[in-house]
Amino acid sequence: MMTPSAKIKAYHDTIIKPEYGLDFFKKFSIVMNALDNRGARSHVNRMCLAANVTLIESGTAGYLGQVTPIIKNVSECYECQPKPAEKTYPGCTIRNTPSEPIHCIVWAKHLFNQLFGEADADEDVSPDSTDPELSGEAISDKLMQWSESTEPLHRVSTRMWAASCGYDAEKLFNKLFHDDILYLLRMDKLWRKRTPPTCLKWGILPDAVPGTSNSMTGTNDQRLWSIAECGNVFSDSLKSLKSRTEALAPGDHLVWDKDSKDCLDFVTACSNLRAHCFRIPRKSRFDVKSMAGNIIPAIATTNAVIAGIIVLQALKVLQGKKESCSAVYLNKHPNPRKKMIVPTHLDKPSPKCYACSSKAEVTVCLNTKQATLQVLEDKILKEHLHMCAPDVEVDDGKGTILISSEEGETEGNRDKYLADLNVTHGTRLRCDDFLQNFQLVINIVHVDSLKDGMDFEVVGDVCQPEPMQESPEQQASEEPQNFLLENDDDLILVEPGESCKRPLEDDDDNNVHPKRSCIVVD
Repeated sequence: MMTPSAKIKAYHDTIIKPEYGLDFFKKFSIVMNALDNRGARSHVNRMCLAANVTLIESGTAGYLGQVTPIIKNVSECYECQPKPAEKTYPGCTIRNTPSEPIHCIVWAKHLFNQLFGEADADEDVSPDSTDPELSGEAISDKLMQWSESTEPLHRVSTRMWAASCGYDAEKLFNKLFHDDILYLLRMDKLWRKRTPPTCLKWGILPDAVPGTSNSMTGTNDQRLWSIAECGNVFSDSLKSLKSRTEALAPGDHLVWDKDSKDCLDFVTACSNLRAHCFRIPRKSRFDVKSMAGNIIPAIATTNAVIAGIIVLQALKVLQGKKESCSAVYLNKHPNPRKKMIVPTHLDKPSPKCYACSSKAEVTVCLNTKQATLQVLEDKILKEHLHMCAPDVEVDDGKGTILISSEEGETEGNRDKYLADLNVTHGTRLRCDDFLQNFQLVINIVHVDSLKDGMDFEVVGDVCQPEPMQESPEQQASEEPQNFLLENDDDLILVEPGESCKRPLEDDDDNNVHPKRSCIVVD
């Protein structure tokens, strides 16, 4: 150890907690970030801005990497540049008509949460009889008869049903891959232009993998499992996850983790079984791990190089030489000057950034007659704008409170439509997050509908990408150097051809509360 007198205090917790508020961040001379998702990074970015503490941002993706010092009022912050929209999939496609392996993998992850994790009504895995594609057509007599004969009088959640049958592998299997598929087949309209799915029955599972040899070599992660193997893995992982759930404290639940054998086995088996039903190509365990986290394998040496660059930039800050800090990019191939590590100047803060500008303001377009206060709080403020505990009041001169971070104060209004709360076209909302020391003004624009069926759209004052000014080092490179990678986890998705400053980010289960070890040096 180079400094044996150093005192190191480690935490294993979510950084988005009240105890890690402004006073906590003010204790540090510098913060070095190695987080793996947009929500947590936005939170730390805002806390460092509020505490006036320099943040060293970083990320890696395979052979690529970057380090970006964020200095308040000097360089752009993490949120100065717009991010690409996250990939989402319509619920009716996931539940009724999957056509790609990723649809089956998303369904399997939803199933995991329904059985063992934090259940979400938007992640139901049962057939969706409200599919818009079925609109305008009466439900067939066959479907009605099937519903009446197979469904109980009072619908219960997937978890309650599984618990009632003791998480019996055979019963769960037959419900998911036989009964639910039969139910879908009775939705005649769905299969007029599609190949209908086929059912699987427990105990009658094919043991061969089409197009392969049972004697083929390769690790268990890399080869395709037969349907019979998927059934066995489904049963084994189900038992293990059930035991782990029973060992938890009352009210607690499991969190899906791609590095957990049981979690990954369960999702791999379930996604491949469903893919077989819909005649979709199956994937190996390794491929499922990649796709389930929207990721590509990480390179250990890349992480080591970026860690070293983080320390070098941090030393400049601690030595009082912030003016010599630079953004540094690690490339996959040497440029014509035979450089793989390319430094460049720090960009100035964007005057339109709603996180670090003096006048933080955005415009939100939505249908105020259909959007509820819950959508505003959960989907827009917390999910999209990454606020933790927002307080919202109407800028009407009266200070009408719309949302309060104090528990129970405005709960009664969550299901009301915005229009019923006098939030209409032209309304201005003042939002304040005490935990993040973050203020924001939202201008409401009423629209009857949005493209692609979106519930809302954040537009207007959010900055748009501008042409990049390349440094001489960058101009000499054979490929764009100015990028920001959003994930330093085990794997990340990087789409081919992306050359913007912030490519597609890792969704990593939309988990904005990652547990990370943090080191504090007194």
